[in-house]
Amino acid sequence: MRALDWAPLPMTAPALRKSLPPLVWPLTLTEEPASQSLVVAPLPSAPLLELRGVSKHYGSGQRQTRLLDDINLQVTAGEFVAIVGYSGSGKTTLISLMASLIAPTSGRILKEGKALAGPGPDRGIVFQAPSLVPWMTAFENVLLGIAQVYPHAVTSEQQQIAIYYLTRVGLREAMHKRPAELSKGMQQRVGIARAFALQPKLLLLDEPFGMLDSLTRWELQEVLMEVWSRNQLTAICVTHDIDEALLLSDRVVMMTNGPKPRVGGILKVDLPRHRSRRALLDHPDYYRLREELLEFLISCDHP
Repeated sequence: MRALDWAPLPMTAPALRKSLPPLVWPLTLTEEPASQSLVVAPLPSAPLLELRGVSKHYGSGQRQTRLLDDINLQVTAGEFVAIVGYSGSGKTTLISLMASLIAPTSGRILKEGKALAGPGPDRGIVFQAPSLVPWMTAFENVLLGIAQVYPHAVTSEQQQIAIYYLTRVGLREAMHKRPAELSKGMQQRVGIARAFALQPKLLLLDEPFGMLDSLTRWELQEVLMEVWSRNQLTAICVTHDIDEALLLSDRVVMMTNGPKPRVGGILKVDLPRHRSRRALLDHPDYYRLREELLEFLISCDHP
């Protein structure tokens, strides 16, 4: 095997594979970028993440605010799930619960059959704002998380993981720049690289492209799909964009409006991968799926 032409490595992949925790591998540092004809392996049937009767309330009595009510959802390992709904439908609250940033008022959240015990590196998060450390370079921002999750790996190995993922998102030439020297789109690429570099079992994305212009959003959607398809992580993405939901996901979870927001329906996106925006527009089922999502959102706005 030969090293990537655009990412020469001082050590071989087998040596790095042996030295790092099992969660990192297969990292396939010696592979070429995924082809457009990538075939995705069948998804296993057991749920990686399960929400059972999950509710989130604040206050009590007449002042009680119900952010989520009786959420039941299963997410399969390797699946990409999008969550759509109007502002105030509890989408970000749901992501925060999955990340254990907040605790549910009632119900249970299970990962691989076990109750979540708090935040951890098994769940990576990409927020709408990149949340980078301003005095660190892009490389140092990615390396910071790797050093925390894999403290026993030698420095050179940690650095190669950071270089790999920054290269995957197209930032090899800009990795030594600080956030202030990067555009908003480039900053978000750093956030994506940082999340994938931790090799989480579950990737949580809270409107990751919401602050970007349309062209940059489309470009980063392609980047996200390419990196996700190579790693086959389980991903859950909150979005207001129904076209983005159809482009990225295997299923779309549709949230009702408040009060008492809940899952109003789940739409299966049975479209072939690898997807592109042009292929999506040309597919005969795309407009049917889009119409179903629009009808649901309109029904929520005018019950």
